[in-house]
Amino acid sequence: MPEDRPFESAESGKVERDESRALDSVMAERHRLLSLAFRMMGTLADAEDVVQETYVRWYRLEPEERDKIAAPAAWLTRVASRISLDLLGSARARRETYVGQWLPEPVPADLFADTAVAPLNSSDLAADPLDRVTLDDAVSMALLTVLEAMTPAERVTFVLHDVFSVPFDEIAGVVGRSAAATRQLATSARRHVRRGRRAQVSPHQHDEVVRAFRGATAGGDIEGLLRVLSPDVELRVDGGGFVNAAPRVIRGSDHVARWFMGVMRKQPALRFERRDTADGLGFILRDEGRRYGIITFDVSDQGVTNVWLMLNPMKLTNWTL
Repeated sequence: MPEDRPFESAESGKVERDESRALDSVMAERHRLLSLAFRMMGTLADAEDVVQETYVRWYRLEPEERDKIAAPAAWLTRVASRISLDLLGSARARRETYVGQWLPEPVPADLFADTAVAPLNSSDLAADPLDRVTLDDAVSMALLTVLEAMTPAERVTFVLHDVFSVPFDEIAGVVGRSAAATRQLATSARRHVRRGRRAQVSPHQHDEVVRAFRGATAGGDIEGLLRVLSPDVELRVDGGGFVNAAPRVIRGSDHVARWFMGVMRKQPALRFERRDTADGLGFILRDEGRRYGIITFDVSDQGVTNVWLMLNPMKLTNWTL
């Protein structure tokens, strides 16, 4: 009947608006999911794959199945975590055949700065404040390299609980362990973190040492460079097979200093452009107007303890000149 059409139109419009709002709320989780997956996987490309597969699984659900999910954000987090857990094994297999050294992808300090995370319950907090990490710290090269030494289950548990505040009983369903076993995974992961951390310095001290590194390197001052390097400093260079790079870790202040002096002699046009990274002050390396790489640092009270030089162009896409 004609008089029924306005009612049907209003009902149809309401359904469409509800579906649109539901879609918006689900898609609004994308940035948080990418932030979560990056910390688990170590590269933005792998994180994008995780997020894409997560949404594929969401939209494969029947509408009635989606309607029964009371907390879509929690569902998406669980699925993204399970996918990450599955992919970590294959990712490690790929890294075994990687050309040269493999490093996590360095990202700008503010890339995931607006990710919202609920606070942990006080009973769930790590007992030692040195074990706790902030969201910024959790995308630093210093921590991402430590995460690489963990088992996939340890890494997923650590990221979910200590970074994203997911309770242990929920994580248990992701990693396929009991809640008690999941707590043990978190404890083991924190031991890795504790072993991988040096004496912390303030951001000001970090940046001051890094500026001295730049001045000495750019100026060809090997004695000045030796003064800012820790005696047991380690240099890792990731070229990904695209760029010539040191195939193995370079250890010791003398070897690292001489390596950089050699680079500057071969590439006198190389310039250092400061950038804020998750590890503090770092530099984009510019070679005659083109982006050559990015260099980040770990600094302790002994000086520069780790230098990470990313030359692989596939891992430099978020850095602009």
